[in-house]
Amino acid sequence: MVEYGDDIFIGRREELQELDALLNKKTASLVVVKGRRRVGKTRLLQEFVKKKKSIVLRGLAPQEGTTEQDERDEFARQLSTATGLPEVKVDDWTKLFILAAREVKSGRVILILDEISWMGSKDSKFVSKLKDAWDEYFKKNPKLILILCGSISTWIDENIVNNTGFYGRISWTLSLEQLPLPDANALLEAHGFKGSAYEKFKILSVTGGVPWYLEQMQGNYSADENIKRQCFTKGGVLVEEYDRIFKELFGKRDVLYKTIIKTLANSSLEYNEIAKNAEYKSSGRLSQYLEDLEKAGFVARDYSWSLKGGKQLAISQFRLSDNYLRFYLKTIASKRALIEKGRFKFVALSSFPGWESIMGLQFENLVVNNREILLNKLNIRGEDILYDNPFLQRKTALTKGCQIDYMIQTKYKNLYACEVKFSRNPVNTNVIEDMREKINRLALPRGLAVLPILIHVNGVAESVTAKDYFYSVIDFGDLLKH
Repeated sequence: MVEYGDDIFIGRREELQELDALLNKKTASLVVVKGRRRVGKTRLLQEFVKKKKSIVLRGLAPQEGTTEQDERDEFARQLSTATGLPEVKVDDWTKLFILAAREVKSGRVILILDEISWMGSKDSKFVSKLKDAWDEYFKKNPKLILILCGSISTWIDENIVNNTGFYGRISWTLSLEQLPLPDANALLEAHGFKGSAYEKFKILSVTGGVPWYLEQMQGNYSADENIKRQCFTKGGVLVEEYDRIFKELFGKRDVLYKTIIKTLANSSLEYNEIAKNAEYKSSGRLSQYLEDLEKAGFVARDYSWSLKGGKQLAISQFRLSDNYLRFYLKTIASKRALIEKGRFKFVALSSFPGWESIMGLQFENLVVNNREILLNKLNIRGEDILYDNPFLQRKTALTKGCQIDYMIQTKYKNLYACEVKFSRNPVNTNVIEDMREKINRLALPRGLAVLPILIHVNGVAESVTAKDYFYSVIDFGDLLKH
C-alpha cells in the first residue's frame, strides 16, 4: 500500500492484512502490537483505523516526577477529548476502564491503548485491573478490537503476553520489524530522495529500515549532506536519539544495557566474550539483559550449525543488528562535544577514521537483516533451507577457524557462501582469493557443493566477472527492488 502527499504510508501489507482479518471475527479481539521505538507502530494503527470508529488513548511519556495519578489524569483527559465525556479525576484504573468500556460497548469500534507500558508501569495492579476489565466489560461487545501497543517489549512480554492472566485472551500478537529494503527505498523516494543505489545505501547504512529516521532525510540534499545534518550537526535528530532510546526503554538501568551494546559495536561476540569485555559477571542476569535487547530489536543471536547434518550447535554469537545504534557508537558518540561546537559542517564523511570498515559492517547488517529478499533473488525456497545465518567455525586441533558473512545450507546439499563486500571502488579480484581461503577452511562433509555468492554495493571489476568464480554476483541496487 502506497499513498503519497501529506499522509505518506509505505508497505506493511501483511501487517494490515492480519489486522483486517480481525474485522471478520464474531467475538471481541484483544491484540498486542509491539516493536522498536520509531519503527512505525502508531503509524500502522493510524492506517488501520482509517474510516473506522476508533478511540486512541496514549500513555504519558515518562519524566522525572511523573506519578501513576498523572497517568490516570492524562487517560481521563484524552478519554474526555475523544468522547465528549466530562473530564473526571479518579484514583483507580478500574473506574477509568469502566468509563472507556461504556463508550465502546456496542458496534464495530477499535480502542487503542498506545504506549501501554508508560500507562501502567507505575501501578502494580494496572495489569490485573485491565485483565478484569476485559473479562467483565470490554469483551461483551463482540465487535470490539482492543489493541495494546508499546515500545517496551520486555514489559509487554512479562506483563501481557506471558502473563498467565492473559492466557487464552490474546487474539493476535504483532511484533513490528523494520521496513524491508524495497519498502525503505520506496519511503525514501516518497519523501523526495532520488539518489543512486549507492547514495541510498549510505542513508540506509545509518537508518536501517526505521521509518521515522528515513522520513528525516530530505530530497534536496545529497546522502552525505543528510547524514551530516542529522548525525553531526547540533540539533540533528539522530545526535541525541541514542540516549532517548535507552532512557525510555530501560529507565535507571540504561547504563547496564548501554555497556552491553558498546561491547558489540565492533563485531559479533559469544556470550563469554561479552561478559569479559563488558566486565560483567557471567550470570543469569546478563543472559536476561541480552534477551531484553533481543526483544527490543537491537541485538540478534546467530547460532552456528553442523555442516554435516544441518543441525544447530551450541555455538552462537550476539550481533548488534540495529544499524543506527552501531553507527552512533562508531562515529557519533566520540564526536558529541565537537558536534555541539559545529566542527563537522565541511568535513567529508569518508575522511573519518575507519570509515570504510564501518560501512562494511553496516552493509553486512543490512543484508543479513533482509535475508528473505536475498533468498528470493537466489530462488531458494524457505522449505528447502536446513539452516541459514552468519556462520562461525571455531578453531580446533583438526579444523581452522572460519567466519562467513552469511551462509545458507539446503536439503539439496548446496551450501551458499555469501561474501558481503563494501567498497567505494569496484570490487577487485582479491575478493576471489579471500573467498577461496574461507571455503578451504570449512570442514565440509562429502557431497556438499559450495556455491560462492558475492554481494556488492558499488560495482565489480571486469576482471572479477571474467574469472566466472562466483555462482551469483548481486548488486545492492537489486535488493532495493520488489
